[in-house]
Order: sequence, then C-alpha cells, then structure tokens
Amino acid sequence: MPEGLSNTLREHRQHRKMTQAQLAEAVSVSRKTINTIENGVFTPSTILALKLARVFDCTVEDLFILE
Repeated sequence: MPEGLSNTLREHRQHRKMTQAQLAEAVSVSRKTINTIENGVFTPSTILALKLARVFDCTVEDLFILE
C-alpha cells in the first residue's frame, strides 16, 4: 500500500472464518485481488472499499488506516 496506509482486512476476514475466495465472491472480485489488498500491494477503489466494509459491517476506516 502507499506509504502511511495499512489495512486490517486479513484480521477481519479471519475473525469471520472466511477464506480469501469467499470474501472475493462476496464483493465480486478475484481471490488474487483480496490477496494483493491484504499484502499491501493494491489499494482498492472507493467502491470496493465500501463493499468490503459492508461485508464486515464496519466502516472503511476500520479496514484502512492512514498512519
């Protein structure tokens, strides 16, 4: 992720006992997309970030943190 941006996507996903594939299906992206977000390689669009927050019933700020 860009310098100063981190995420808690993996923690939220594991807490819900979801696989990357299950989360990807829930937000209509590939498993690889979820993997690259979790590893800080890819920054999701606003729409995807909102979809991810909806899956976990949290805010975007709960998933993505400006450090």
